[in-house]
Amino acid sequence: MRSGLRSIIFISLLFIGYSCREQGSKNIKQGEIHYNIEYSGNMGSVPKEVLPQNLVVSFKNDKLLFEMVSAFGNSGIINLTNPEEGIFDTYFSLFTIKYYYAAVEGEIFPGFEAMDGMELTKTSKTAQICGFNCKNAEMTYPSDRSKVLSIWYTDEIDVKNPNVSTPFKEIDGVLMDFYFYLGTTEVHFSAENVYQKDISDNTFNRRTDFKRVSREEINKFIGKMNSL
Repeated sequence: MRSGLRSIIFISLLFIGYSCREQGSKNIKQGEIHYNIEYSGNMGSVPKEVLPQNLVVSFKNDKLLFEMVSAFGNSGIINLTNPEEGIFDTYFSLFTIKYYYAAVEGEIFPGFEAMDGMELTKTSKTAQICGFNCKNAEMTYPSDRSKVLSIWYTDEIDVKNPNVSTPFKEIDGVLMDFYFYLGTTEVHFSAENVYQKDISDNTFNRRTDFKRVSREEINKFIGKMNSL
């Protein structure tokens, strides 16, 4: 009996230890979501260890900041959405290289050309992630319609148009588990923590220490990062 009880306690603690943790309450209007990142597919010669390992999304009403930056060389990609100021920016950094592209409202951020032709189908599946009730959609690509990836999202985080300027703009909720394709690299994001916290409006200001370039130029730099 005691042995069985210990086993139940151990399994419960193991489950809790690996479960997504929630900070704050549902329907929060500002805070941060922290995601784990996993890579698969062709990544050239770049070691996985030097790629960004986490994505941090800061949100406040309809303002969003996606930061996917590696500690190695301070390299990575940042997407900034601030509709009130007309800012829909993509920032790219790699060591001393710092460039940005200013998109217009409704334009998909650079770097997602590999996701052209993606199809999304909403399903009736549900799940709980970080304590939030989530809905499901399935995604496929023209190159292989037999490969189906599951996307999970929630409407219990109060963000307006959370997927504007991304390939998931038709999804009416905050993405909690999803995939991006950057070139030939498949990137899987899974939410680990949701924090309710005050976010300064300055977080969503345009960065002034980046040089503005064209969409074609920043796509070249993003492509180089994927094929180092």
